[in-house]
Amino acid sequence: MVVAGGLFLAVMSTTVVSVALPAIGSAMRVRSSGLEWIVDAYVIVYSSLLVTCGTAGDRLGRKGLFLAGVAAFGAGSLIAGLAPSVGVLLAGRALQGIGPALVMPGSLTIIRALFEDERQRALAIGTWSTASGLALAVGPVVGGLLVADFGWRAVFLFNAPLTAILIALAARYVPRLPRNPARGRFDWAGAMLTVVAIAALAVGTIEGQSIGWASPLVLVAFAIGVIALGSFTVLESRHACPLVDVRLFARPNFVVANVAAFVVFFAFIGAIVYFSAYFQQAQSRSALAAGLDVCFIGIFFALGASASGRLTGRFGARWPMIAGLVIAGGATFGLLRLGVSTGIGAIWWNFALLGGGTGLCLTPMTAVAVSAADASKAGMVSSVHSTFRQVGQVFGVAVLGALVYARLTARTVGSLTHFQRELFVTGLRHALLLDGIALFSAAALAAILFARASLVTHPQHASASAEECGPYDPHHEPTPAP
Repeated sequence: MVVAGGLFLAVMSTTVVSVALPAIGSAMRVRSSGLEWIVDAYVIVYSSLLVTCGTAGDRLGRKGLFLAGVAAFGAGSLIAGLAPSVGVLLAGRALQGIGPALVMPGSLTIIRALFEDERQRALAIGTWSTASGLALAVGPVVGGLLVADFGWRAVFLFNAPLTAILIALAARYVPRLPRNPARGRFDWAGAMLTVVAIAALAVGTIEGQSIGWASPLVLVAFAIGVIALGSFTVLESRHACPLVDVRLFARPNFVVANVAAFVVFFAFIGAIVYFSAYFQQAQSRSALAAGLDVCFIGIFFALGASASGRLTGRFGARWPMIAGLVIAGGATFGLLRLGVSTGIGAIWWNFALLGGGTGLCLTPMTAVAVSAADASKAGMVSSVHSTFRQVGQVFGVAVLGALVYARLTARTVGSLTHFQRELFVTGLRHALLLDGIALFSAAALAAILFARASLVTHPQHASASAEECGPYDPHHEPTPAP
């Protein structure tokens, strides 16, 4: 429960802030493109450091990095809450992002080490996933209450006492696990290339919608990102003890788990952010009212995640993952009827299916990913999987934002004119259409790749031992799970 608490804070930080964005924009005179950076400064740092922090945790110890991550998150929250300017606010958000980068892979690694039985591990991951669902459910409501009663700064400052409590509990209850006694040198070049690749591609995507996709800055950012990503792949395939063993991607089940993670968070977190904007900008509702409406998604996400732990432990990962993607995709297509004046009474069940579907596929895709290697490399595989989640979130906020605001010439953050509201809703429908296509495509890919992997839902150890860092045979398929 303590490690789930770290995930709870990390996820709630995104949903709480999404409700506060209009208030921050009005107070600091920030346009919507700048507000996206308040979300993405956190997520970019988070995602770009995940792989490095996961492997570092294998070597340095998971508990110490877990505690350091919670402390960094608390310090960043204080800086953001007391920020006198947008620049300082972004710096605080970036420091916040270091926190979950240390916490996320460590928490999954602790679960991987403590629960060796596959069914028990699935239930534990279900509990861990439910924490994110609860954060999604209560985050918008908490954010609305804090903004309404205390102002936007409170959405950051309230993290300080929570992190202090979590540090005390983690110091007492989180066990110290054995470190990985790897002989090889730490892959510093790979660590640098992951940061550069993810950050450059994210910057290009975010800035492309505001300054133009053909602008020199955007083109250079994309070029740097692609070159860094290609260099990383080549380097890791030749390194004796790589930061990421890229040969794991020869396993179809590992690929589908990470592709599903990217798509789910691309569609889901992007929808959370822009539905909050829809209720406040297109319908001129308060932050609290918007939070109460959006919380339907989070409530059913938590219910779906809770159920998926039991279903995955009993039936394996294949069908819960595919079913969840299909349900979420269908719900997203159902929201294409959205209009400027559509009330929550007409669409709450779509929100429920969207949340329940994405929650349903969360545990199976995570269980497949963290079972792809033995315990000595658990930090690596869990950090790779978490990176796909967070990169999906970055691109979801950026790409969907480009569609939502594509037809608005004045991208303000306050109330819109009637004509601007119509344009906003048209853009939101385009974003939802892309979400639905992505979710159904991920479901089709999952069906194909799981079939190719002979219905393997719990792959055996795929990587080499920690001491040898040697190669493994990527063509060897483990025995199918019963």
